[in-house]
Amino acid sequence: MTDIKSMLPEELAVFLGAKGQPKYRADQIFKWLHAVGVGFDGMTDIPKTLRESLRADCIVPDVEIAAKQVSAIDGTVKYLFRLYDGEYIESVFMRYHHGNTLCISTQAGCRMGCKFCASTLRGLKRNLLAAEMISQIQAAMRDTGERVSGVVLMGMGEPLDNYDNVLKFLRLVNHPKGLNIGHRHISLSTCGLVDNIRRLAEEDLQITLSVSLHAPNDELRQTIMPIANRYSVDELLQACRDYEKRTGRRTSFEYALISGVTDTPELAEELGKKLKGSLCHVNLIPVNEIKERAFRTASRAAAAAFVKKLESFGITATVRRKLGSDISAACGQLRDEHETLVGE
Repeated sequence: MTDIKSMLPEELAVFLGAKGQPKYRADQIFKWLHAVGVGFDGMTDIPKTLRESLRADCIVPDVEIAAKQVSAIDGTVKYLFRLYDGEYIESVFMRYHHGNTLCISTQAGCRMGCKFCASTLRGLKRNLLAAEMISQIQAAMRDTGERVSGVVLMGMGEPLDNYDNVLKFLRLVNHPKGLNIGHRHISLSTCGLVDNIRRLAEEDLQITLSVSLHAPNDELRQTIMPIANRYSVDELLQACRDYEKRTGRRTSFEYALISGVTDTPELAEELGKKLKGSLCHVNLIPVNEIKERAFRTASRAAAAAFVKKLESFGITATVRRKLGSDISAACGQLRDEHETLVGE
């Protein structure tokens, strides 16, 4: 079965041309799949015979809401989506004064093994199709009745470990005949796959690169992030500087504040020295506590001191506001709770 929803209009034109269809059918079908977000039954201006032919040969990978949690504090919505093959992923709908942002998943599970993350607890099940990434946005908009104007690839999975599908998603979501979400409103978070950061720089996309750093030196980073055994901090930071030069986009560094592990004044000093002179922003994240890990979130005082120390090196830093703090906020938590209840 052909995944028709992961095709760009020009790819659709070739596919439909092989069925003897005129080129304009590609734009019609792309509009239905992406701008409207319906399957074959809803394509009212497509001949029934063509719809039946497509249904026989193609799939339209969608997502189904299996569960959701709504924060009573700020209205943040956490979705557990069921995929067509029975796998589960998560997305988070967040409201800001400048618009709505959806945090989407790029894989069902994750194989990166970061010690503070719930997404990796059950390992990697499979990569998501580009269409399944698009479908998360469409499902959230249908459910809330509100438009999503920003996207962060920061849910379950490592985006650069699913490089080709993520790149196709970035082309699709930005397409003017589809959701038309600007690349400057999209952030891609990576734990630091240096080779693919360099590949991404060559794509000439205006997305924001968000790098999960979480430690300023190799010794500490290797204890919490297995990827650090493959790439050093210095290699990663050089790839980020090269990305900035190529794209003109400022890198955002994610840094989890784990009490007694990553939040000390000495580490703040070391991080400040590493990043001094770089056009970057440090996003400090009080770590989400998950029952399977012993990590505890840093205190407000420790977070404030960390910010002050980084600012002394001329580095802008903020502590991320915790949206949805009364629901299963950490990536993978809702999925893990569900699969624990029903069994794998």
